[in-house]
Amino acid sequence: MTLADPVAAARSVAGRASEVASLASFRVGWRAVRVLPAGAAYRLFDGIAAAVYRRQGKDVQRMRDNYRRVRPDLDDAALEALVRSGVASYFRYWCESFRLPDRTADELARTVRVEGDGPVREALARGRGGVCFLGHLGNWDTAGAWATHHLAPVTTVAERLRPEELYDEFVRYREALGMRILPLTGGAPPFRELVRTVRDGGFVPLLADRDLTDSGLTVTFCGHPARMAAGPASLALATGAPLYPVATYYEPDPSPRPGAGGHQLVIAFGAPLTPREPEAPRAEQVQDLTQQCADYLTGAVRAHTEDWHMMQRVFVADGPSAGDGPAPATGAAP
Repeated sequence: MTLADPVAAARSVAGRASEVASLASFRVGWRAVRVLPAGAAYRLFDGIAAAVYRRQGKDVQRMRDNYRRVRPDLDDAALEALVRSGVASYFRYWCESFRLPDRTADELARTVRVEGDGPVREALARGRGGVCFLGHLGNWDTAGAWATHHLAPVTTVAERLRPEELYDEFVRYREALGMRILPLTGGAPPFRELVRTVRDGGFVPLLADRDLTDSGLTVTFCGHPARMAAGPASLALATGAPLYPVATYYEPDPSPRPGAGGHQLVIAFGAPLTPREPEAPRAEQVQDLTQQCADYLTGAVRAHTEDWHMMQRVFVADGPSAGDGPAPATGAAP
């Protein structure tokens, strides 16, 4: 046995212990938070957010670095206030998501405000299918549950998380909300099945503001080179379906309702995108469509920065994101 062997073994044991603890915390959240009164649940998560912000761990530091890039206009005090709000919004996502299985279709209709959904409804009604490009904004799980009830059943792709049991829990959770989940890795490549789904008139929203593969594209995002997934643009071009950039974000609830935590979710569909040079080679069209999505997302992230829950590297200047652990909230899109 070499000196490295016990060190590696110790790291493996510590890593597994951390994974087991994460799995346990999510299971507690999915079960226990649902039995709390809404006000108590949201206050609990506000307290957790405040504690996480005070601890200033690497996730909060990464959020701050990302916010600094997208909002260079802010001084240090304003940036810090924005990071504090971002952490609070991130834990609002979790509180809302843990309680989501108990929310009815009628309640989702009352607590979600939708903009620009006319074109996608028309395309789906004609059987053309639809592809959406989303960022880690607001609450994509709530958006997916709303869409499944009030627009069209969602088919999407999930990033595999560690431990495997946690990934399985997320899949069961999202399938219970009515979504169909395909694995990003560890199974058949999902692209062919996504093509079949869209050609059959299905609805496929994908989180794409962070490249999880080695096939992402470099685009300009908030004035900086960033790596984003090429999947939504490639899927739209392969099927002829419209590509919609979508932003979800929180706003104060104008008529606070029990169970909503004082906020409502906005789902904002951008206009359907097409390549600006339709005769260009396919690779150039994919690049162009992805850049158009990045432009839309730039406006949304700058306007609602506190709801951009990006705690991983996304900008080229920060280095590859492959070394980052997957975000707990990263998975199925929306």
